[in-house]
Amino acid sequence: MAQYETVIGLEVHIELKTRSKVFCDSTTEFGGDPNTHVCPVCLGLPGTLPVVNKTVVEYAIRAALAINCSIAEFSKFDRKNYYYPDMPKNYQISQYDLPIALGGYLDIELDGDTRRVGITRLHMEEDTGKLVHQGTITTTPFSLVDYNRAGVPLIEIVSEPDMRSPEEARRYLEKLKAIIQYTGVSDCKMEEGSLRCDANISLRPVSSTELGTKTEIKNLNSFRALQRALSYEIERQTKVLGEGGRIVQETRTWDEGKGITLPLRSKEFAHDYRYFPDPDLVPMIIDREWVEDIRSSLPELPDDRRQRYIGEYGLPEYDATILTDTKELADYFEDCVNAYPNPKVVSNWVMGDLTRLLNSGAVDITECSIGPEQLALLLQLMDKGTISGKIAKAVFEEMFATGKDPEVIVRDKGLVQISDEGAIVAIVDEILAGNPKSVEDFRAGKEKALGFLVGQVMKATKGKANPDLVNRLLKEKLQ
Repeated sequence: MAQYETVIGLEVHIELKTRSKVFCDSTTEFGGDPNTHVCPVCLGLPGTLPVVNKTVVEYAIRAALAINCSIAEFSKFDRKNYYYPDMPKNYQISQYDLPIALGGYLDIELDGDTRRVGITRLHMEEDTGKLVHQGTITTTPFSLVDYNRAGVPLIEIVSEPDMRSPEEARRYLEKLKAIIQYTGVSDCKMEEGSLRCDANISLRPVSSTELGTKTEIKNLNSFRALQRALSYEIERQTKVLGEGGRIVQETRTWDEGKGITLPLRSKEFAHDYRYFPDPDLVPMIIDREWVEDIRSSLPELPDDRRQRYIGEYGLPEYDATILTDTKELADYFEDCVNAYPNPKVVSNWVMGDLTRLLNSGAVDITECSIGPEQLALLLQLMDKGTISGKIAKAVFEEMFATGKDPEVIVRDKGLVQISDEGAIVAIVDEILAGNPKSVEDFRAGKEKALGFLVGQVMKATKGKANPDLVNRLLKEKLQ
């Protein structure tokens, strides 16, 4: 592998979160019975005419500005002609030579280094329908077609071939997804197809500046699939070149079960699509004032939010990066801090116990049963000495499972911390009398013996004793 350099570029398709499709008023709602979210326009029936959804144009500009693109003053739609069962018109309305935006970039961080990935263009187009297979596309005996998705508005974001490893490609896609989610133009739910990725990959000799022959891997719908597919393709192409063969320019599909890419079809060139301006859609002149209004309405984006968390909240860069990775998690964290103004303590709970429970239950933060105010109440109970840190963790798990307020759980389960010195002294005396060897060990300089004795007191009180008070009383008795 040392003799070859990997060159990767990504084409990312993102469904926009509009109520209606790009050229008609059919719903964009996900799901539904097959072929029920359709109308004569998105089915391409004779005599129908498309009309541009203005919100689609606005969202495309919004996304383009967030990734540092320049917005075109003049843009048009084109017909991309090819024959495939999921396209009812036998052409796709897209943009070719005059897209809505050009020339952006994203800075990605990996292993402490920052790398800039150029963005060639962002353009608008309509989504296709969906083929439903039995098994995989390469093994199915037949396929069914659902046109519910046909005409759903898309933006396609095409990167420069600036990535040099599967890890860089994954980080680029993760960051792009976060930025688009922050803008609010898409939910980017990869499991629902709202964000899909095609990867172009080639190898070239390390000293070469010319690009090698590329293959395209279609419809990668998870970060893991992207990274695994690229890693496999690097191995495959390295082996072909090492054996004196040549890479064929083609489109390949990723077989998740087998962990391999498979040939799908020969790769088309732009002239194969016979692009021409769509005669039913007039070109667009983009008003500069409108663009600046959209720019001024952009929210705080991930990089800016991360820097604010470091500067304003005093969080470590690692915490700030994790917390701002998705807008929903960052919003949750800030709502918690507003209710309990100790950012580092909140960060520890959100990144630790909360994330663990969310991951184990495959629950999204937007569906979390513990609200920010409830987490703040739990932390306040700890500060008051009502419950210990250990009890707080048990209460937290109960809150996650039931959605109950922490005070209710503490009251119903009798978990109030024992801070009565008289009550704890009696238990401490009992533990010391029952563990003379540990007492002797401590007095002989073995500090670990104190931890054992503290544990015995906590066990005897079922974790309810105030641990600070237990430590103080034990040390007083032992000394």
